[in-house]
Amino acid sequence: MVWGSMIAWYLFLAGASAGAFLTSAFVEAKYPDSVKMRVAGRIIAPIFLGVGLLMLMLDAEAGLHNPLRFFYLVMNPGSVMTLGVYFICVFMPVSVVAALLEVLRRPVPKGLTWVGIVSAFCVAAYTGFLLGVVKAYPLWNNAILPVLFVVSALSAGLAATSLVGLVTDRERFEHMWLIKKSHVILSAIEMVVLVTMLVIVSSGSAEGAASVASLVSGQYAPMFWGGLVLLGLVAPFAIEGYPVFITRKVETSTTSMVVSVIGEGGVLVGGFMLRLLVILAALPVVYL
Repeated sequence: MVWGSMIAWYLFLAGASAGAFLTSAFVEAKYPDSVKMRVAGRIIAPIFLGVGLLMLMLDAEAGLHNPLRFFYLVMNPGSVMTLGVYFICVFMPVSVVAALLEVLRRPVPKGLTWVGIVSAFCVAAYTGFLLGVVKAYPLWNNAILPVLFVVSALSAGLAATSLVGLVTDRERFEHMWLIKKSHVILSAIEMVVLVTMLVIVSSGSAEGAASVASLVSGQYAPMFWGGLVLLGLVAPFAIEGYPVFITRKVETSTTSMVVSVIGEGGVLVGGFMLRLLVILAALPVVYL
């Protein structure tokens, strides 16, 4: 079984979709006056998931090339893929309805929001478990990967929603300290979880060690250190952490806005790079 960039895009967009919906729910609860950002999160959620599902269907090894696989997917409840389909079948219509209600300027029922919150968490976790059930690949088959993907999904969804808030309603966005602190905390957690996973995988088997080596010092090292670590984790952590924990003041200059946009964009790039590198660097265990 070979997975490539199409699956990486699907995993990233599905996770970011869940994160965007959860961000909109958080904004609604903590910042009810931030209408633009709340609406943005609810609109981003079904769009990202829809594009991700299209990527999945166009994947060269399945999708439209073998339509019967869609039927098989829903008929095997013991499979993680089947459970993922169930989660998506709940989350997708809920996110679409919520987005339509926002566009029509009608209130989204709290019950619908809670169903969306639960199903969003399930979708975010499923994207990690989807790889984790493949036991032959140590980089995938570990208990830390689903946690890493959930944290990354929350961070990516928050970044996508924050980008809209930053551009369309900056004055209000700059005062949303809980959102900014959440960004910093998620980046810190993701760094810790990533390091923990790499240490565990590296010490578990020769193939796991080889996979980790290809990331930190091998052929994927430039993508890992430049795209994932520096641009996706360290830069956003520093950009958001400086005004929140160091200066503790609202930034209003054009320069600070450009830097913030770079930080939010870096989170999105890092989120995709994480999934792509996890797929590309995974080496199978050789059974003798």
